[in-house]
Amino acid sequence: MTFPDLGRGVLHPDRAAAAISLIRYEPAPELARFVEFYWLVRWNRDGLPAHEQKVLVHPSVHLVLEAPAAHVHGVGKSLFVRRLEGTGHVLGAKFRPGGFRPFTDRPVADLADRIVPAAEVFGPGADRLNDEVLRGAGDLDALAARVDSFLLARSPAPDPVAEQVAAMVERIAGTTDLRRVDQLAEEFGITVRRLQRLFAEYVGATPKWVLRRARLHEAAERADRGTDIDWAALAADLGYADQAHLTRDFTATVGTSPVRYASGRP
Repeated sequence: MTFPDLGRGVLHPDRAAAAISLIRYEPAPELARFVEFYWLVRWNRDGLPAHEQKVLVHPSVHLVLEAPAAHVHGVGKSLFVRRLEGTGHVLGAKFRPGGFRPFTDRPVADLADRIVPAAEVFGPGADRLNDEVLRGAGDLDALAARVDSFLLARSPAPDPVAEQVAAMVERIAGTTDLRRVDQLAEEFGITVRRLQRLFAEYVGATPKWVLRRARLHEAAERADRGTDIDWAALAADLGYADQAHLTRDFTATVGTSPVRYASGRP
C-alpha cells in the first residue's frame, strides 16, 4: 500500500488533496501485466460545500466499485467531472493501456465514452464484489485482496500484443519528443494503419488522441507547479505550432485557458 500524490490528470491537485484522500494498492504480481494499480478515494463533506473534482483521464479502462452498482468506465475523451457530497468512498482498478482487452470479447474502442454495468463484462460476480466493497470500507487491505481474487479468477492468458501496446502508450507518456503518429509507428516498426488498428482494439482511443492527452497532462502539471511559465516556450516544447495553438487545445478540453488555470481561477 502506498500513499502517493494525486498524480497526473487530477486538476488543481492542491484543492483536491484538501477534499479527498487517495490510496493506491499494487495488484497481485500475476495481474501486474494487466492492472496498473487499485485506487481508493474517500471523502467527507458533511457540513461542508460539495466538492467538484475534474480529471483529465488517461487512456485506461477502469473497473469502478461504488454505490449503487459496479461499472466499467471506458476511455472518456472529454473532461471527467465528479461532484462529491456527504461521505463516501469509491474503489477502482486502473487497467494498463491495452490491459483490459484480454478480459473482454470486443474491441476496447466499443467502450469509448461509455460507462457500462460491470456485470456485462465480468458476470454477476461483479455485483457481489461491489456489495462487499460497500460494506468493507474500513479494511482497505482486505478490499484490495478481494479485488485481486476476483480478477485472478477471471485472469486471461498473457497477451504479447497488449504488452506491446502498453509499451507504446508508456513511450508517449514518458517523453515530449514524440510529436506525430508516424514517428511512433516508425519507432515500433509498424505501419500507421496497423498502429491505428491496435489502438482501437486495445486502447479505445486513437494514437493522435493519446499524444494530445499526454501533452495536456504535461501542460496542466507545469501550470500546477505555481511558478512563472513561459507559455510560448512550453508550447514549443510540447510540439504545438505556437502559444495560441496550446491555448485553444487546453481551453477546449479543460474549459479554461492555461493562463487562467495556472492562476488558480476556475
